[in-house]
Amino acid sequence: MKIENLRNKKILILGLAREGIDTLVFLQNKFPDQKIGIADKNEKIELDNPKNTILHLGDDYLKHINDYDVIIKSPGVSLNLIQPYLKKNQIVTSQADIFLSNCKGLVIGITGTKGKSTTSTLIYKILKAKGLKSFLVGNIGKPALSYLLKDQEDRIYIYELSSFQLETITKGPQVAIILNFFKDHLDQHKNLEEYFNAKKKITSLHDNDFLIFNSKDPQVKKMALGSKAQKIPFDPNKDRLKVKNKLIISGEPIAIIGEMFGVPKNLIISEINKFKPLKHRLEYVGKYKGIEFYNDSAATIPEAAISAIDKLGQKLDTIIVGGVNKGFSTKELSEAILNSNIRNVILFPETGKQIEEDILKSKKKVNLFNANDMKEAVKICFSQTKKEGICLLSPAASSFNMFKSYKQRGNLFKRNARK
Repeated sequence: MKIENLRNKKILILGLAREGIDTLVFLQNKFPDQKIGIADKNEKIELDNPKNTILHLGDDYLKHINDYDVIIKSPGVSLNLIQPYLKKNQIVTSQADIFLSNCKGLVIGITGTKGKSTTSTLIYKILKAKGLKSFLVGNIGKPALSYLLKDQEDRIYIYELSSFQLETITKGPQVAIILNFFKDHLDQHKNLEEYFNAKKKITSLHDNDFLIFNSKDPQVKKMALGSKAQKIPFDPNKDRLKVKNKLIISGEPIAIIGEMFGVPKNLIISEINKFKPLKHRLEYVGKYKGIEFYNDSAATIPEAAISAIDKLGQKLDTIIVGGVNKGFSTKELSEAILNSNIRNVILFPETGKQIEEDILKSKKKVNLFNANDMKEAVKICFSQTKKEGICLLSPAASSFNMFKSYKQRGNLFKRNARK
């Protein structure tokens, strides 16, 4: 949506988290005399500049949604949640849509079920190392609209895009990267098809744009089929760079971007090799009492945990798994555990029960432990993990049955390991 089309419209910001606050600051800067509505389930919010704001807070925060022409939805608010309240001709947009529709600089958009944050960060680092004006946008960077206030044509924006950000866009980035597609977020999307279609929106490109995609993922290949962009497939199992750092999901899209922007190969390799995994993404916590601890709390689907098991290899002795049951099969994860050197499996409810049942059906002897909190889980890690072995938190499930977020889950793991 073009910024000028917001002028003199009744605008509602739906969800006042990090993006919502940034949207408010942007609108107040662009349209200082325009009234802005804010709707949020949280009853207690504090605004730095409450001038010309109308607040709709608490359980009835959606009650006045029809009073507005344009709704700027935050990613944390499900589109399905608000659909019943919408009237005809009401516009639902987002930070991502406004940014992509108005940005003067070049945008590299990265999506995928897993690996977005790491890939985005590394692309940002190699472009910055080359001396290019690169900026990290989204979940791990600054919110998008803050950049539009100082936007320039020579800037390169690396934008991590989730399905919740993509579902409202009307224009894609100039360079799009699709890493993978796994079953996820079905607690917010109606079904897998809706999740697929949201991700596919990143391929809405022109013939002078570029689409870099994982050619070994059947669903990603399907997404790429109808795109008008110039297509650049990659095989995530290849390693043209021969990097030492094996903890990243794949170096191939990073290498492709490096080639596109003239980044020397040795500079790309150097940046990847010195890269330390982001917090909660196969993050090395430290070595305590002879045991190495890795925090992979952001692994909220089985495929992510399987990847972590593969990357840590033979030294992996203990794993903590389990969390909210979102309807995923745990069979492949259980098989990965059984086919590894893991001797100890610490189980959190709810999916921990399924994994326990899977493992008990096998003939291999694995030590199984049930834990009701992180303190208990880490205590078991210390008592059972062999010296020089690795203890990994990679739950393969969401956290909300026991923790506020995957970040809290990971932080508690680190805190208890370091005691």
